[in-house]
Amino acid sequence: MNWIILIIAGLFEVSFATCLGKAKEAVGTDAYLWYTGFFVSLTISMLLLIKATETLPIGTAYAVWTGIGAVGTVLMGIFVFKEPAEFWRLLFLATLVGSIIGLKAVSH
Repeated sequence: MNWIILIIAGLFEVSFATCLGKAKEAVGTDAYLWYTGFFVSLTISMLLLIKATETLPIGTAYAVWTGIGAVGTVLMGIFVFKEPAEFWRLLFLATLVGSIIGLKAVSH
């Protein structure tokens, strides 16, 4: 169950990074709403990470959490913020995904 909680925490990390990017582009009230989304997502992500580390090793949980956040944020950058999807970028993203899966596979 805590692996599912950790994955959800990682998705909220993607959410807070996306909100931060959108807030940078927004003005006025819209910017404040994106910053509110950032703080709410950040809080939920951290609370879920704390919950997941009750039974998962901290090193593995943190690495998986940041990995999900990194992969998700890069994908959001490509699809939402129109960042380039170059070969090397995607190759290293794939190696990161492989590393996350590897950490999950060797953790007890």
